[in-house]
Amino acid sequence: MTTTAPRRVLGPFAAASVVVGMVVGAGIFRSASLVAANLQNDALVLMAWGLGGLFALCGALVYAELATAFPHPGGDYRFLKLAYGPLVGFLFAWSRFAVIFSASAAMLAFVAADYLAELVPLSGIARGGVAGLAIVVLTGLNLAGVKRSTNGQIVLVTADVLALLVLGVAAASLIASGTPPLTPTPEPQPFGAAAFGQAMVFVMLAFGGFNDAATLSAEVRRPRDMTLAMVGGMGVVTALYLLANWAYLTGLGGAGLAASAAPAAQLMAIAFGQIGQVTMVIFVGIAALAIVNALVIVGGRTLYAVAGDEPALGRLAAWDEVAGVPRRAIWVQCAVSLCLVAWGSLSTGFAQMVDFLSPVFWLFLSLTGPALIILRRRLPGVDRPFLVPLYPLVPLVFTGGCLFVLQSSLRYVGWTGSAISFGMLGLGLGVRFALKAPLQPPDGK
Repeated sequence: MTTTAPRRVLGPFAAASVVVGMVVGAGIFRSASLVAANLQNDALVLMAWGLGGLFALCGALVYAELATAFPHPGGDYRFLKLAYGPLVGFLFAWSRFAVIFSASAAMLAFVAADYLAELVPLSGIARGGVAGLAIVVLTGLNLAGVKRSTNGQIVLVTADVLALLVLGVAAASLIASGTPPLTPTPEPQPFGAAAFGQAMVFVMLAFGGFNDAATLSAEVRRPRDMTLAMVGGMGVVTALYLLANWAYLTGLGGAGLAASAAPAAQLMAIAFGQIGQVTMVIFVGIAALAIVNALVIVGGRTLYAVAGDEPALGRLAAWDEVAGVPRRAIWVQCAVSLCLVAWGSLSTGFAQMVDFLSPVFWLFLSLTGPALIILRRRLPGVDRPFLVPLYPLVPLVFTGGCLFVLQSSLRYVGWTGSAISFGMLGLGLGVRFALKAPLQPPDGK
């Protein structure tokens, strides 16, 4: 058997383009409403999105060092296991599958349903039915061995960026025509730490993917190019998100944005009529479903990869050679996602899924910055092709931001919401010990 290592062929511009593609997604077309609803202040809305870009950049740089020093198909699973031991590594992998990926799939399926509801009236239950059907169909496609093409993803990312630029054009046209905002914020609210923290949960949702962008570290020509790519790429993403929110506020007003479940479609309807609205609904629906498809693919493979190391999940380490998929793992993820859709359809849908996944997601993300510091001290001889600039300031800033968003999400969801979210970790822990799977010490390699 021969192995092929990634080649260092990406320059800073090409790498920055990929960073943009990994981060920009359908979240910006829904989470902006929830940010505005929490802050009720247009200036604070724009400040939150700018701060989110800076925070995501710090996180991306931390992940870039860890990913290049400890490359592994499980990503975070590898370096969290090395830093904190096998139990933490296992719980992270379990939460990624059972909470983060499954809830993200349900959340984005709700985005598609929310935008469809702009054209076809749908009740909460009906939106849940649309979201559930989308997950079942995409799961079926993956079980049949259907794969997304790289070219298709490139087209989708390009369309994402163009859609955000079109929102800016729509806002400019409204300004030129003298059209006032639909529903301005009547009285801007002052800054409040609790409200700002909850808003940042939704802001960082839209910046999700900055940790995945670190996988480029092994393919850039020089370590300096990685820094340039991260700074340039995240700068472009932040500018696009600020443009989109400025456009929303210009056309809908702060109160109008806060009340909208599909702000991009509503803005396009005001600026360009029904044609603009329908076009945006179609685009956002396709973008959301494409990301759900990616989550089905990656989530199933995450559980499959960990099951190969963990006897407790041994039955899920089964690969369908004909279809080329981990069939059992994908079915389990589908079942979890459908349960979450059913739960969300009885409540706030998209927002409910964010509340469910945020505490667990930010808990593990807050461990990443310290893991970098721990592994620098514990394993100083490991080759590190990329080093975080301004160490240890950058990982400490990232950790502090993670802890702030974590406590904000816990305060917002309350004891009941936190118990449900962390209950999934307890379930994973119970499975781990009920089957008496032996804990392997970290290999330290």
